[in-house]
Amino acid sequence: MPTPERTSLEEIVRAARDLLESSGHEGLTMQAVAHRVGVRAPSLYKRVRNRGDLVALVADATLRELGARVEAAATHADDDPRLALARLVRAGRDFARERPAGFRLILAPGTDLRLDPASLEAASAPVLRVAARLAGEERVLDAARTFTAWATGFVSMELAGAFRLGGEVERAFEFGLDRLCHALAIPAS
Repeated sequence: MPTPERTSLEEIVRAARDLLESSGHEGLTMQAVAHRVGVRAPSLYKRVRNRGDLVALVADATLRELGARVEAAATHADDDPRLALARLVRAGRDFARERPAGFRLILAPGTDLRLDPASLEAASAPVLRVAARLAGEERVLDAARTFTAWATGFVSMELAGAFRLGGEVERAFEFGLDRLCHALAIPAS
């Protein structure tokens, strides 16, 4: 078995993120992470103080990955902020589909997890930039909250299997995204 010095914090967090996705929040234990990285559980405590700190590290890594994806999606040369918003929201949805437990961890209402302010600011920056281009500086926060709430709600319902009335969920997503992009855009003068 590797010694704790041969197991990096990055490896521990990566293993914990994978466990969160495969076994849920309850399956994310110090013992399970230790087993996955090939050390005994007491050895993990040399890198991570407790399970709460481990969950916080997982949330931070997840938030940083989501932030990087929406940043990449929002960073294009086109001038139409509606297209930038659509790319950004689709990137967030793709992320949620790939890492549903991580998505719920960082975006679910009622979580008492404190997210790192610097990571939260970095993940929010592309959202605020697109919102400013779309709705104007005076409505930036209103617009960002509106489309973040819609996208988070839609994706959360989709992940939970809550769309049970038939029809095409993909079509509904694109319809809602299109309507939202147009509703929030400043009218051309």
